[in-house]
Parts: sequence; C-alpha cells; structure tokens
Amino acid sequence: MLKLGLNIDHVATLRQARYRDYAVEYPLAEPSPLAVARLAVAAGAHAITAHLREDRRHIQDADVDLLKQLGAPLNLEMAVTDAMVAVALTVRPRDVCLVPENRREVTTEGGLNVSGQLERVTGAVRSLSAGGVTVSLFIDPDEGQVRAAKAAGAPCVELHTGAYANALAPADRDRQLAALRAAAELARGLGLQVNAGHGLNYQNLPLFIRSVPHLDTLNIGHAVIARALTVGIERAVREMLGLLRGGESQIPLP
Repeated sequence: MLKLGLNIDHVATLRQARYRDYAVEYPLAEPSPLAVARLAVAAGAHAITAHLREDRRHIQDADVDLLKQLGAPLNLEMAVTDAMVAVALTVRPRDVCLVPENRREVTTEGGLNVSGQLERVTGAVRSLSAGGVTVSLFIDPDEGQVRAAKAAGAPCVELHTGAYANALAPADRDRQLAALRAAAELARGLGLQVNAGHGLNYQNLPLFIRSVPHLDTLNIGHAVIARALTVGIERAVREMLGLLRGGESQIPLP
C-alpha cells in the first residue's frame, strides 16, 4: 500500500502568524504541530514531514526535536547547506529530503537542480548517509535530474508533482502525467525508491496513483491541513488514506 507522509508545515505557519516572537514551548502558542502530528499518526499517517527552512519562517528547531521524540518516522525537508546538514546529523531523523529553497516563496516551488550542483549534493548525500539518514532528492520529473540523483548516491527521489497538480487542461494534465510516469519508470530501473509530492489533493490523487507506477510514499500537506479545518485532522487523514488504497474521492473542490 502507498504510504502517507503528512507535511505539517502549514500548522506551524498558522502558529507563527501570531506567536512568531514566542518560543515553541510558550503555553499559549497554538496550533501545535506536535499535537496535530500525534493525532495524524493515530489516524494512520505513516510518517510526518516538516521543512526546517534556513530563515525558520514556520517550523522551528524545537519543533523538529519534539517531532523526533514522537516516535513516528520523521522526514526532514531542508536546503543543501552545511548548516542544515549539521542540524540533520544532530537530530538524526529517519529521512531527509533535500529541496531547493527560495526565501521569497511561500512554499517550495520546483525541484532541486541536482545536475547543476552535483558535487555539492553528492557531498551532502554522503555525509547524511554516513550518519544513518536515508536521503531523498526532490526533483522535477526530468530524465537528467533522475540520472543525476542516482549519480549523487541518493537511494530515493521525490518527484515534484506541482505541474500536474496545477494543470487544468486535460492535454496539459496528460502531458505532466506522462513525464511523471517516465521519471518513475527510470528511477525504479536505476534502483531508486520513488516518492512524490507537492499539490496533490483529494481530487487529483486518484488519477495520479493510477497513472504513475512504483510509488512508495506520497508527502501531502496543504490539502490535508485545509480539509482538517472543516472535518478535523483524524478524518482528513483517514479520507486521504482511503484514496491511497485505491478509493475515489467524494470530496468536491472548494
């Protein structure tokens, strides 16, 4: 069965909107990423994903420490920098996903250019792997980037699904699915684990999982957190898990 990695960044974004000048431990600070993660895991989420950005705009170092103590598999998204690698080697999450980072963006946009910085990425992969961390590279569904990920020594790629998720015209959607399918086939052929994420939601997920093979884990955040505002995090997670088991969504677009 496909696994769900719940990204809880947007929980921290909401908290920081009011409590950014307070410590994570401040008793009035809400909502709590840890509390949401705990409920999500109880509802069946297989892992928790969090992006520790260099500017700490949402997830904080203390959040990462608390999430690690939760006991569920933690996937830490981070930029390819010496400072972030050092953080990961201290925290030692189960997984690290190396992503591009632009301080002007609201959320990660586009895949990591592995082929354009192969030496740098390879060094980070080696350091993290030596520390017992499984490394994934967040890449666009592009043959060159898949081959570069293999060359960098990463055991796993996460295919960026944003272009598919944002496609409105059927022809554009089909073109994006074809690229994702080809990238997944190539990655699997090279011995890489295939994950995916970005923009996947209750409406576009069924077609995606029918069309793209060899998927292991889907990292999904915004759709689940948005749905949780209406129905609660436990139900939102269970509904998403139902889709991962091959169900069809009964949830209309907002």
